[in-house]
Amino acid sequence: MPPRYRITLTEQERKDLEALTRCGKTGAKKFIHARALLLCDAGPDGPAWTVAATAEALGVTSRTIEHLKKRFVEEGLEAALERKPRDKPPRDVIFDGAFEARLIALACSEAPEGYQRWTVRLLADKAVELNFASSVSHMTVQRILKKTNLSLTSANTGKSRRKGAQPL
Repeated sequence: MPPRYRITLTEQERKDLEALTRCGKTGAKKFIHARALLLCDAGPDGPAWTVAATAEALGVTSRTIEHLKKRFVEEGLEAALERKPRDKPPRDVIFDGAFEARLIALACSEAPEGYQRWTVRLLADKAVELNFASSVSHMTVQRILKKTNLSLTSANTGKSRRKGAQPL
């Protein structure tokens, strides 16, 4: 079966890739991608290795080589060597030490009316209500409390009950 994407490097592209692989300042991924393109080159000056042989020689999967060849053919040399930019930007909400301090102080305070103790969901809701953050999940609250070894339960039952509720 013939390869899906055929790599034929121009003389200038070959020189650029060889320069990348010979200088000592190239990142590991970029180096491997440059070597793979050089090895897969089916042009007159290239060795035209198979995908499987290239993958084995470089210690990557065949799928990685196929994706690299596809990016090179469809988008060009720079796109094949550089990491693809993120489609989705990272989350804007980052909880700093001040947020953690306010949350811990809240967890150490008296539980709200009708509750014996704080729960992570109650703390998350109260943190949003008090404008500690625009939004916070109960899992974020749980991770912060775990990081500080703060327990919300006195008997370590893991459940918080309303006052007057009967245990199960």
